[in-house]
Amino acid sequence: MDTGILILRLLVGLLVAGHGVQKVSSHLGGRGLEGGAEEFRADGFRGGVLTALAAGGGQIGSGLLLAAGVLTPLAATGVIGVMTVALTVKWRHGLWVQNDGYEYPLVLVGTAAALATTGPGTWSLDAVLGLTPYPPWWAALALVAGLGSGLLTRLVLHRSTVPAIAER
Repeated sequence: MDTGILILRLLVGLLVAGHGVQKVSSHLGGRGLEGGAEEFRADGFRGGVLTALAAGGGQIGSGLLLAAGVLTPLAATGVIGVMTVALTVKWRHGLWVQNDGYEYPLVLVGTAAALATTGPGTWSLDAVLGLTPYPPWWAALALVAGLGSGLLTRLVLHRSTVPAIAER
């Protein structure tokens, strides 16, 4: 079981971190920070460069924490939060990714929630530091805080959500 959890943590954590690197740089096929800002503006978000930095930094940080298996509930919260924002962007396209749907962000939200529930496994920094096992309520907290932060981000930063603020 620990091997499977390690593989899952590494795969998901490093993919999420890589996705963040793409938002803020030209590495891993990214279009640089201005390209990341342009992507957020095209999706209807305010903030441009600051939004791209926050999203990219959140993805890099939470992805690396998840991959290392350190502060796993916090890492899961971060992944759930940024992927909830992505899910809200893709929601109008339906579920399936071939239609630019929310299938992939949903899988990442579910995987992060599952890792918060199972814990990071024996081969993790959490285990080395003696932080595991986490109490079961941490998983629920990670899910609620992640979903809540993602939805709040959408509410505050998306132009169509609060048009009066965009004018100021």
